[in-house]
Amino acid sequence: MTRVRGTMIKSKMLIIPLLLLVLGMVLAAGCTTPVTSSVDAGQNTSQTGHRIEVIHFHRTQQCYSCRMVGAFAEDTVNTFFADELASGKVVFGHINMELPENKEIVARYEPVAQSLWIGVYDENGFYKEQNINVWYKINDQNEYMTYLKEVIDKRLAGDFS
Repeated sequence: MTRVRGTMIKSKMLIIPLLLLVLGMVLAAGCTTPVTSSVDAGQNTSQTGHRIEVIHFHRTQQCYSCRMVGAFAEDTVNTFFADELASGKVVFGHINMELPENKEIVARYEPVAQSLWIGVYDENGFYKEQNINVWYKINDQNEYMTYLKEVIDKRLAGDFS
């Protein structure tokens, strides 16, 4: 009997952390703060020359982390790439994936969740990448901005490593 009881206790001890993990994932995915702005960063994609799009894809409801990924990305682009923004060489946008008017750019990037994407248009066509590393840097805006600046600088130079 004690052997069975010990096995049941061990089973419960394994199930409890698993349930807590699942609960945490559900709560994090809830994203409860609405965002109403939407910028069509897909405009002028046919222009010639090297061009970078930095796109923060989000849903209507956003959690703190989702908002920080977008806000820090916007701050990075505005701080370090003002001239490139003005010339159209770099484009930034907050794109609500749930709005029908964003269907074309969502189809081009194919995000499945809130995310930060970088798209490069050059003489070889279109290259896109999701940057997941920014999520690990949202607790330090300076680190986030330094990291993203380096990535964008590389893409502008044609470096995809």
